[in-house]
Amino acid sequence: MDKVAEFLAVAPTAVIKTMIYLADGVPVAALIRGDREVQSVKLKNLLGANDVEPMNEEQVWQQTRLPVGYMGPVGLELKIVADQEVMGMVNAVAGANEKGHHYTGVNPGRDFQPDVVGDLRQVAADDRCPLCGGSVRLKEGIEVGHIFKLGTNYSEAMEATFQDSDGQEKPFIMGCYGIGVSRVVAAAIEQNHDAKGIIFPVPLAPFQVIILNLGPKDASFCQAAEQLYANLRESGLDVLYDDRDERPGSKFNDADLIGIPYRLTVGKTFEKEGKVEVRVRKTGETQVFAVDEAVANITVMVRQALAC
Repeated sequence: MDKVAEFLAVAPTAVIKTMIYLADGVPVAALIRGDREVQSVKLKNLLGANDVEPMNEEQVWQQTRLPVGYMGPVGLELKIVADQEVMGMVNAVAGANEKGHHYTGVNPGRDFQPDVVGDLRQVAADDRCPLCGGSVRLKEGIEVGHIFKLGTNYSEAMEATFQDSDGQEKPFIMGCYGIGVSRVVAAAIEQNHDAKGIIFPVPLAPFQVIILNLGPKDASFCQAAEQLYANLRESGLDVLYDDRDERPGSKFNDADLIGIPYRLTVGKTFEKEGKVEVRVRKTGETQVFAVDEAVANITVMVRQALAC
């Protein structure tokens, strides 16, 4: 679009961009101003379609024999949906449906007539709010809820019916609404991580504490780690016990990567002083406790985090 505008010495706002979509399997042309983008949900709603997908260059050529980059609404033998902004353009530039060619001086209503006109474009930063007149600010988000329109597929199969006001039996129109568990996890990770890996919030963490046994071949290390594991479980905490025969660095990195909120390490400090280290994944803060004090202190930390 920028190259076309530059070649013809016009602004992108003077160009009509033609995008081809498959709407319920039928090719449809969507018209948008050159500096705008089509919002596929708006297109779907305007058409009343169940499914709308953009077509790639090969699909466009196979179904329409039109060259991508040179398509336009003049003489186009497809259903045309135009953004309302396009309808106000005067002497615009548009593709001539022939490779290497564009029309100038194109005017909606005179040179082409859309089948459908409506709000089609993607909202952009600094657009004006139609209610208050303020500028729009865009923020990234993630969809965690979901709605599925089930129609009557399942109710007909189960013969689940109701009587309408005329006493006629009809199948229920069904839908399901809820929060996607996997989506919540994805959202939590997206908002809680660093260069080392995940930082799970305590309420969402698959385990609240991970115990690292850095001496899996030492009987005293194993005894202390297993006792801590058993006592933490008795306190009602979810605990992951890492007794793999791996280097300490690998265990530390893996613990950071999977993001368990509290890391309890039976390592050098235990060997020298008989104490264990407790590290908070989120802040990196480390505390040292005697083995018989560690369980009570970690339990308090977890309970406080859950109460926040």
